[in-house]
Amino acid sequence: MSIPDPESSNQRVVIGLSGGVDSAVAAARLQEQGYEVQGVTLKTWRMPSADADDHIDLATAVAETLHIPLHIADVEARFFRDVIEPFITAYVQGQTPNPCVLCNPTLKFAVLLETADCIGARWIATGHYARVVHPQVGPARLLQARNRQKDQSYALYRLTQRHLGRLLLPLGDMADKATVRELARCYGLPSAEAEDSQDLCFMRGGDYRTLLETWHPEAVRPGPIYDESGKQLGEHHGLACYTVGQRGGLGIAAPEPLYVLELRPQDNAVIVGPAARLARETCSLTALTFTADTPPAETFSAHGRIRYRAPRVEIAVRLLDAQRAVVHFAQPQRGVAPGQSLVLYQDEEVIGGGIITT
Repeated sequence: MSIPDPESSNQRVVIGLSGGVDSAVAAARLQEQGYEVQGVTLKTWRMPSADADDHIDLATAVAETLHIPLHIADVEARFFRDVIEPFITAYVQGQTPNPCVLCNPTLKFAVLLETADCIGARWIATGHYARVVHPQVGPARLLQARNRQKDQSYALYRLTQRHLGRLLLPLGDMADKATVRELARCYGLPSAEAEDSQDLCFMRGGDYRTLLETWHPEAVRPGPIYDESGKQLGEHHGLACYTVGQRGGLGIAAPEPLYVLELRPQDNAVIVGPAARLARETCSLTALTFTADTPPAETFSAHGRIRYRAPRVEIAVRLLDAQRAVVHFAQPQRGVAPGQSLVLYQDEEVIGGGIITT
């Protein structure tokens, strides 16, 4: 089962409390199951122009309602170094980054483990919609949520046994978000009606391009839009405003729809072409990680997801070394964007993934 019996193990668990309804209900469920719960909320860096960041107050209110201790971890400098700077660098290099997949293992779950070790807790937990199975023999396994529409396993693919072996995910078996909110009302949680977060946590309603204009204005410097023959068709507003596969926002009149095929930082150019030119039969991955800490084989079959909400597709994976692989798609794929993650699945299990380079 995904939630171990607290009677047979250390009952103390440290859960990340964001102030939202998901982590609050996850904490309440663990407490109801007999765990001794303590919360951690992160004080992270955010843009000065972003909306007011009240998640600490909300997390405090949740902790008070559940009568659990709350640890506030000030990780502003660490967050900027480990999450914001790589995010900015990726855009400068013409990539389309996903900061959450980087933040989870290097910051969020790292802080949970550090806090757990400090207070002698066996377990860590979050309100993510995914499941972890802890078999009696063999590595812990990361599975998709029961509700595929809410599944967040894509964002957790960089977790390894260091994290998964101690991780509890109490919402992985929930039917839908309405059920979670109803539970929050039953528990009397102050975040029961809190809106779901829809944007980058460090922007809080702001535009990421404002961040880039402040720290690396070259990422939003206008430049030419070329077709594949080198003919200039127009001018773009900055490479960071575009991603491979994008159609809208080009401002080009053409006899057929044009899509972004490539972002070229060396000459600050956007290359466009017809939809057929987006089709990719292969791509390369770097920064490979595997949830079991080791790959299943040097070559193996799996399903891959090239973006957070993209459909899963059949793939063949060939490892080049410990960090790199070549992926062959069973069917050509559109919108394969450097900087995004390709996550690997076998049946309902997440087995790892890597960052798309080409």
